[in-house]
Amino acid sequence: MDTFKLEILTPNGAIFMGNVVSVTLPGEEGEFGVLAHHASLTTLLQAGVIDLETDHKTVESVAVNWGVVQVDESKVVVLVDGAVSIKGASESEIAAALAEAKKLIEDVSDSSAAIASVSAKLESAAQKLI
Repeated sequence: MDTFKLEILTPNGAIFMGNVVSVTLPGEEGEFGVLAHHASLTTLLQAGVIDLETDHKTVESVAVNWGVVQVDESKVVVLVDGAVSIKGASESEIAAALAEAKKLIEDVSDSSAAIASVSAKLESAAQKLI
């Protein structure tokens, strides 16, 4: 399967840099997926969860508050104001990351439906890690 380079960057540094098979992003017009050789585009991101499948076939989730993404045929660059990677070596680390991610989303979203949707997606991603 073809891969492409993904970079998720915040003002505080990189959250993820590596090769992936696919990535799903929370676009302003709705979620959209990107595979290798995707048509070029630049668009805004809203608060939500980025799901990525690495070239090692692992799935990772990153909660983001808002930002922009630039896609070309071989690279995707995500620039966000804030992000939290949902991962950890223990249940307590995963729970702490989950709490931080929920706070990040609640701080930017005024819609309880949006917060509930993102929270459910985060909970699902965390359950896969446990």
